[in-house]
Amino acid sequence: MKIRNVETNYIQYGKDKGKNIIFLHGWGQNIEMMKPLADNFFKDYKVTILDFPGFGKSQEPEYDWNLSDYCEFLEEFINKLKIKNPILVGHSFGGRVALKYSSFHNVKKIVLFGAPCFVKNKDKDLKTKVLKKLKKMPGMSEFGEFMKNYIGSTDYKSASPRMRQILVNVVNEDLSNCAKKIEAPTLLIWGENDEQVPINEAQELEKIMPDAALIRLPGTHYAYLENLQVVTNILYNFFGG
Repeated sequence: MKIRNVETNYIQYGKDKGKNIIFLHGWGQNIEMMKPLADNFFKDYKVTILDFPGFGKSQEPEYDWNLSDYCEFLEEFINKLKIKNPILVGHSFGGRVALKYSSFHNVKKIVLFGAPCFVKNKDKDLKTKVLKKLKKMPGMSEFGEFMKNYIGSTDYKSASPRMRQILVNVVNEDLSNCAKKIEAPTLLIWGENDEQVPINEAQELEKIMPDAALIRLPGTHYAYLENLQVVTNILYNFFGG
């Protein structure tokens, strides 16, 4: 399907007249990262999983998107599939999209796994400070770009130039105000040892959302997969009949 001029890969399966659940994957991931969880729901729900633009089998955007662009993309995607009032399940980056989208669209319920909401502390570590100074020195700009590839995050280093800029656009947006506007019941499921989005961020997010509850699980940023059966049981109870 072409959405916002981007060839978009998605799969849809399950009960035709069941409640709609849309699974949104994390940065650098694809449909396959959400399918082990989604496959537990198709007998009772209508399941939709997509590859975000720039990931999996979907094309990259034509310009440097920000989070609002991804939300507009999701809106058009949902409208084209004639989905009404969906349940959104998002991991990490997918959770960020779900958060912002749900702040100005009707959704039935939301589930977030390790979804960053707050902008990280802007105090730079030593490596980043050194890099910043190097780039300002005469004749060192190219070396600075080389060092950026060396010391950047794994997500940043593995991305194409366009997707690198999109990643910068996405992570520099604070979603606190969006979170405060969401009225839909929201379940936060977090790994106690999540190093990418620590559990204290989930605790802060729970405090500012009108109707949110936090469930802590053993595991990492991928606790939803590491505790697959437990998460499936929790979600069945949360989604209802």
